[in-house]
Amino acid sequence: MSAMFRSMKIFNYRLWFAGALVSNTGAWMQRTAQDWIVLTELTDRDAVALGITMALQFGPILLLMPVSGLIADRFDRRRVLMWTQVSQCVLALGMGVLVISGQAQLWQVYAFALLLGIATAIDAPVRQAFVSELVTDADLSNAVALNATSFQSARLIGPAVAGVLIAWIGSGPVFIVNGISFAAVLLSLAFIRRGQLVAAPRLARAKGQIRDGLRYVSSRGDILVVLVMVFLVGTFGFNFPIFISTMSTVEFGLGATEFGFLSSIMAVGAIIGSLLAARRERVRLGVIIVASAAFGAICVLAALAPNYGLFAAALVIVGAASLTMMNTANAYVQTTTEPAMRGRVMALYMAIFAGGTPLGAPAVGWVANEFGPRWSLGIGAFSGILAAAIAGVWMLRARRHRNAAALPAAEIATTATTTEVALLPAGPEGTSAAATTDPEKPRDLATREIAIVAATAGRTS
Repeated sequence: MSAMFRSMKIFNYRLWFAGALVSNTGAWMQRTAQDWIVLTELTDRDAVALGITMALQFGPILLLMPVSGLIADRFDRRRVLMWTQVSQCVLALGMGVLVISGQAQLWQVYAFALLLGIATAIDAPVRQAFVSELVTDADLSNAVALNATSFQSARLIGPAVAGVLIAWIGSGPVFIVNGISFAAVLLSLAFIRRGQLVAAPRLARAKGQIRDGLRYVSSRGDILVVLVMVFLVGTFGFNFPIFISTMSTVEFGLGATEFGFLSSIMAVGAIIGSLLAARRERVRLGVIIVASAAFGAICVLAALAPNYGLFAAALVIVGAASLTMMNTANAYVQTTTEPAMRGRVMALYMAIFAGGTPLGAPAVGWVANEFGPRWSLGIGAFSGILAAAIAGVWMLRARRHRNAAALPAAEIATTATTTEVALLPAGPEGTSAAATTDPEKPRDLATREIAIVAATAGRTS
């Protein structure tokens, strides 16, 4: 148990975790209220309108990825986070006033979602990279997993509370509550002990830094395959607001309380998945593949669920599989990326994960409208299975490269340089990507994980 929560021994991380938990709870409440007013108050259960809202909210993450990545690597992350949090607070309060006054219209919700997306596009990579300043190198993967636990714990609480509040006093006050909740994370940022932050290299201004980040990722075959998986599942599988809202209202004919409960019950499984990830000392590509396949399979069962109760039960497993996959993918990318590149790489990660939503959400919403919610869940299932298949093929090819090198598995795990040259494509200057790493720093050996994965492809724990 102590290993699972080892990052909590660090004061700065405890403070950040508490503030983020409160703020994330408010964010999930607002997300539930936003989905509800679009689907039931401003339209007649129009899933396409909900998809457009999601697209506007997540689209800026894709468009602003180059800029947000540079911001994360170049500027003081703590100060940037304070500005982005204040911006999101003002937006939430403004939208709350519009809804309470009865003046809210669909185009205003679209505009609110777009502005919120711009603030989030800058916030997301900075927030991801900031975690590495709160904990030591040895605790980074644990801190990433506990961050996901905080987020999913908020997901457990927020939608359920929002559902009750919407049924009791309406949607508007929910936005106000979220605006107030930003005070928690702002206070945590204000009282963090800056002298105890782990120093992060600041990127000096120079030309070609965006290209450098893309070149670094292109030289890392393992990160590329993870990003492909994240794109497929993030774009077509992680449209839970559409899946849950349309299944609860269209398929089962239920109200706001039951809708909020479904989002919360799914978070139970997500918390389980994130806590299991927190126990692992290291992350493995095999875990991502298995979790992706499990996500696809359980989505099939959820789509076939004959009633509300069985659908809710399936969502618990969907939550566990989805968080296991995405949390492990996040930790894998962070812990195997050079610190000086982390902001740009995580910006690309977030852009691919959330930026695919403008493509996937409207399409999934259209399928839900035209063919029914169960078919939209089927698209999510296919994305998970396809992603697992692609990564599985890549891993088999990596194993063949390892065999072709004619090195024993034990030597592959210990002789990193030779194996890295055998397994990876050439780097940007015509040299192996392995040549740019430091063998004395395991977290900065960009390719050592591939060698170990190839040698232990059958192990997933």
